[in-house]
Amino acid sequence: MTVQLNHTIVAAHDKRASARFLADLLGLDVSPPYGPFLPVEISNGVTLDFMDSPGAITPQHYAFLVSEEEFDEIFGRIREAGLTYWADPFHSRPGEINHNDGGRGTYFDDPDGHRLEIITRPYGSGG
Repeated sequence: MTVQLNHTIVAAHDKRASARFLADLLGLDVSPPYGPFLPVEISNGVTLDFMDSPGAITPQHYAFLVSEEEFDEIFGRIREAGLTYWADPFHSRPGEINHNDGGRGTYFDDPDGHRLEIITRPYGSGG
């Protein structure tokens, strides 16, 4: 059997708002609820299952590999929404994108502080 990531749970203070935030930026749909979860499915079949979580949320990192065209579309939505974005995961280069491995990438935060990233080239793939 080939091991594949199927889903992961994303803690949120408001699962509907957080799922909608991600889906809108990435150009995806929010799926119908499944138990306490509100899934957002990405193109390789993996779902991010948003779940309401009271109290403090420990920020996690979620990186999405996108095409050059998708990067332009998503980055346009990030800028249109007035979101702060960074070229690095440490938030030390605001208002910039990176060109790691000959591609493009940027980081931005979701409403619960999760660190989201879009990249056009996998790390270590060249450049």
